[in-house]
Amino acid sequence: MRFFDHALETMPPKAIKELQIEKLRSMFKKIYGHNRFYTDKFDTAGIDHKAIQNVNDMAQIPLTNKEELIKAQQDNPPFGSNATFPESAYSRFHQTSGTTGKPLRVLDTPESWEWWGRCWGFVLTGAGLTENDRLFVPFSFGPFIGFWAALEGARIINTMMIPGGGRDSLERLHLMKELGVTAICCTPTYALRLAEVAWEAEFDLNEIPLRISILSGEPGANVPATKSRVESVWNVKSYDHAGASEVGAHSFECEIQPNGTHVNESEFIVEVLNPDTLEPVSEGEQGELIITNLGRIGFPVIRYRTGDLVRLNHEPCKCGRTFPRFEGGVLGRVDDMVVVRGINVFPSAIENLVRRSDEVEEFRITVSTVKQMGHLSIELDLKKDTNPENAKNDVYQQIRNELGLSSEIKVVPHGSLPRFEMKARRLHVNN
Repeated sequence: MRFFDHALETMPPKAIKELQIEKLRSMFKKIYGHNRFYTDKFDTAGIDHKAIQNVNDMAQIPLTNKEELIKAQQDNPPFGSNATFPESAYSRFHQTSGTTGKPLRVLDTPESWEWWGRCWGFVLTGAGLTENDRLFVPFSFGPFIGFWAALEGARIINTMMIPGGGRDSLERLHLMKELGVTAICCTPTYALRLAEVAWEAEFDLNEIPLRISILSGEPGANVPATKSRVESVWNVKSYDHAGASEVGAHSFECEIQPNGTHVNESEFIVEVLNPDTLEPVSEGEQGELIITNLGRIGFPVIRYRTGDLVRLNHEPCKCGRTFPRFEGGVLGRVDDMVVVRGINVFPSAIENLVRRSDEVEEFRITVSTVKQMGHLSIELDLKKDTNPENAKNDVYQQIRNELGLSSEIKVVPHGSLPRFEMKARRLHVNN
């Protein structure tokens, strides 16, 4: 079992809480009076940061949401007021993907970029990577933070990083074969897309000595059927990881699976609240993840509403880590839930059922209103030479049996649905 920092990852919970409050109080001293966004927020709420003596005291601090940060950016262009240092102190610019609205710009100092790398060090070593691995990152990098920080993590643990930008999917497969790639970081969608390209080109994936895939950027790595398919077609062990551009890389999966993703409590304080009442949920109950990062002084987020749904478990893990776990990883998003004929449905639940059919290569979900009732339609892009009626019936019955919903299943021409390298956009809601 590999650890990035054994002392931190096995620290007793009481010691972790002491470390968290020490880092939090240190951060408050550095940002108050310098970071306009949080100084104004504290002053408006009448909060004396010096009165925060333990983690429980944080409940008096107002929550922060993405809309506030976006508004601060619009009112103070181009980067917003959530900046602790002068612009000259920052060396990196990224922005969110914009899948849920206007992109949010974020800045990092050299110190906070090193922090990002350390957070990714936990992710990579949690998956068992060593200095003997060759890590492939198959993207042409843009402003979305994506797997940029994975490169920094690979540098810190001395794993060779092989960039895969500037190539199409088949060229990337050949490069992975020629260089003996043993690990890959990508979205679950792109892992399956690479396998699809290999199948169409009669490329033997077994010629790549891949043993590990680290999947992130979208639901899928925590969706059992999707993860199982990735592991099956690639003959690898897959690991889930979660984070966000404005937050950091906050959780990772260890080698004990399936057991959820460990929260990196040495760098993040997490709370789980009922998204409607904003009250803490009971132990093990599903709620919205509220997070505070402790090492990104230049762009902090304090009690930030992530919109992610999680279920926290504090029971010890057999890997030896004392970090708590999100059972099943990130379970979905508060704003992704749709109501179809009175039933609450998350896209990840539909994906888990659709992916059980080996014939489906890609799919698209549309929720619309027909005769004042929610209507669920699913388009299937199937493998070549597949019986479409069998595939349609299979998916229909899976959804009917598991979710209690009747759905309209359509088969579209092979290759007609979009393929994705980064975050997939499969849910369309037509009001």
